Amino acid sequence: MVSATGIFIEDMCGRYSFDKVDEFGERFGIDFDPKEVRPNFNVAPTQTMPVIRNVDGLKTVELMRWGIPRFIGPGKVKDVFNTRSDKAFHNWKKMTMTQRILVPATGFYEWKKLAGGKQPYFIHTKDEDMFAFAGIWNAWKDEDGKIINTYSIITTEPNKEMTEIHNRMPVILHRDEEDAWLDPSHDNDEDALGEYLIPSEDNRLEMYEVSKDVNTAKVNDAKLIKPLNSQ
Repeated sequence: MVSATGIFIEDMCGRYSFDKVDEFGERFGIDFDPKEVRPNFNVAPTQTMPVIRNVDGLKTVELMRWGIPRFIGPGKVKDVFNTRSDKAFHNWKKMTMTQRILVPATGFYEWKKLAGGKQPYFIHTKDEDMFAFAGIWNAWKDEDGKIINTYSIITTEPNKEMTEIHNRMPVILHRDEEDAWLDPSHDNDEDALGEYLIPSEDNRLEMYEVSKDVNTAKVNDAKLIKPLNSQ
């Protein structure tokens, strides 16, 4: 992945797009004013984005910061942007069991290692213009005592298409799995939740090379998701 500063980090998913904001409310069955969020073609870690929670049986949109802070030593904190599915029930058990969210997206980016460097690809589902990653969230208190809600995207093994680019991929839920992922009746049922943390089936994804401009978080326009050979 690429960090918000443009430095490559060996992890994924590190950038995604959320640009069809006018379709967001209808797609997820939520009362939402699209004016509250701008289209974002280059969502980067530490940015604040909409996520979906189940609050008292109702799907609710909340704005959260991407990256759950984690203490890694005295005075040292690491932002965890991605959570491996095989570690979710160990490193982040409480969050995975009881603090699950949907992270809406229209696609994501991944970088393939080549002899001449790393080439970014844009990846999206063929069956949905907008979909949801499985995610978890947590509250964090900053140095000023302010409570900030943060989130992390769960990743899993790659499917056939992703194997050509990277050894991980985000968990992309099907539409009929989204409510179940949020359903509090699954809280503390590791077996039931684990059934959703699997790769997308083969041939579900479309991917193509895009401009390396996506490496810079400040660049944010529709050209980023266009095929490289069309620019």
